[in-house]
Amino acid sequence: MAEKTALLMLQMGGPDSLAAVEPFLVNLFTDRDIIRLGPSFLQPFIARRIARKRAPKVEEYYRQIGGRSPILELTEAQGRGVQELLGANVVPFVAMRYSRPSTLEALAAIKREGISRIVALSLYPHYSRATTGSSLNELKRVLKEAGHPFQLRYVDRFYDHPLYIRALVEKIEEALGNFPQRGEVELVFSAHSLPQSFIDQGDPYLDQIKETVRLVMERVSGVSHHLSFQSKAGPVKWLEPSTEEMMQTLAAGGRKNLLMVPLSFVSDHIETLYEIDIQYAEEAKELGIERFVRAESLNSSPIFMQCLADLVHGVSQ
Repeated sequence: MAEKTALLMLQMGGPDSLAAVEPFLVNLFTDRDIIRLGPSFLQPFIARRIARKRAPKVEEYYRQIGGRSPILELTEAQGRGVQELLGANVVPFVAMRYSRPSTLEALAAIKREGISRIVALSLYPHYSRATTGSSLNELKRVLKEAGHPFQLRYVDRFYDHPLYIRALVEKIEEALGNFPQRGEVELVFSAHSLPQSFIDQGDPYLDQIKETVRLVMERVSGVSHHLSFQSKAGPVKWLEPSTEEMMQTLAAGGRKNLLMVPLSFVSDHIETLYEIDIQYAEEAKELGIERFVRAESLNSSPIFMQCLADLVHGVSQ
């Protein structure tokens, strides 16, 4: 019988109830790979204060999308999709960075199954120390403390994988069908923002985002396209332009048809379900945008499942 391999899906996570919002924020703001709040010994205390202050507003956002994030169920579905393509000897597990199941809980489940080989698959297409880097650092830390002889291989980026590009193109072409005149559509790639200082210090995230856009637009013709950034938080300088600023610029130029493409998100979460579908849709209406459409997230797209399976197969040999 062939040896089993644990497919460890690395994701950000999200609160599974309104009561879980504040603990999720505490975990997020405690992560020094994302933000450094004073000396390390003080950061947990500062993180709790920030989370307590922000929680009521964030809870309202989640209330508007059903009271919880669907990211765990969507990630589990992606794991099953990969297993269906690669066979029963690939057993999926989920490790969320800021919610449950945690990396520790996922590794404990893998150990209980008697599996020693792990392929860790980051579900962030574009590498950043704040996302994939943080998840891999946590994984390596827990592995070191576990003292168990796991064999680890990992996939830490796939921004230019042909099947990832094909999956994005498919969703864009489907969404373009919602507009009567293709040539009148402004396609807005909206990626998660990052502090500009990360890029200045050599983080490859922005270059990889731009390469994904270039590869997609080689396959999508007849529409203008733009790149902007969403979900910034805090007073530091973030990547520009923001998606709000891009929408304002396009509206001021008389553009009436916007197609939003969530670029750095492979699963629906608060960034797509609230920030784009509710917040930006309302802002677009106020700006005079007549048709505002979001391309579907990849979620369990068959082409995207093939992409993930190919990535896992490639490092499993």
